[in-house]
Amino acid sequence: MLSIGEFSKICRVSTKTLRYYDEIGLIKPDEINSETGYRYYSIKQLKNILFINRLKSYHFSLDEIKELKDIMELDKGQFEEILYSKLKLKKLEMENKLKSLEYSLNQLNNDISNIQNNIPIMSYLDNIKVELVDTEAMNILYVRKTMTKEDFFDGYGSYFGKLYERIALERLTPVGKPMTIYHNSEFNLDGNDLEFAIPIKETVDGTRILPGGLCAKSVLKGSFTELSALYIKLSEWVEENGYELTKSPYEVYIVNPNQVESSDELVTEVFFSIKKK
Repeated sequence: MLSIGEFSKICRVSTKTLRYYDEIGLIKPDEINSETGYRYYSIKQLKNILFINRLKSYHFSLDEIKELKDIMELDKGQFEEILYSKLKLKKLEMENKLKSLEYSLNQLNNDISNIQNNIPIMSYLDNIKVELVDTEAMNILYVRKTMTKEDFFDGYGSYFGKLYERIALERLTPVGKPMTIYHNSEFNLDGNDLEFAIPIKETVDGTRILPGGLCAKSVLKGSFTELSALYIKLSEWVEENGYELTKSPYEVYIVNPNQVESSDELVTEVFFSIKKK
């Protein structure tokens, strides 16, 4: 048996962290001396620490790790399947974060270059074009959820995936690109009211009519991180030209983000439904 200090030294995890792991039930000492309260760990528990550290390096939370560990102790066969699925999801999350970081780095280099050439850092807003368009009413198959900004990308894949599954199973006819409608009156860090939708031909349970009408439209070619710039530009344009919003803004994804190698390939249309003041 190893004392908590010896165990800490071998696995390079502080005794404070080991005590916390014990508190939350992640890894408990094999033995606690009833008189002294000293904690002792077995050699075999070193593998458990390696497992925990490995998942932490993949950005699993302690709650996620404990859930997996509990499953492993109950059903090893089920554990392998669930672990495989969880690792695939983490891989996708990390790839998305890496793409976002690469985009930010390229953007930073571009801003540095612009400043060196006496080009204002916010001048890119002048290149965002806004046009007036008349849109047709659409019959949309939709699902409405409340989710945070961090959950959005996963939500994109999950909820649009479920909508396309239903379209395939019921042999429905898509007639437009997937879209997201934003129903919040303002951005909310705790969760935003979103509607994931796909225009279809048939009227079935779970469809509704998205009204058409006059819209201010702008197109983004590139990463979703630049969408806020489009929203700002559209808001300024609406105000400066004497219009006001009438319905929730929405985005149309001309290019599926799950089918591109670079965010530079993305094309997103943003629509503000408007009328004259």
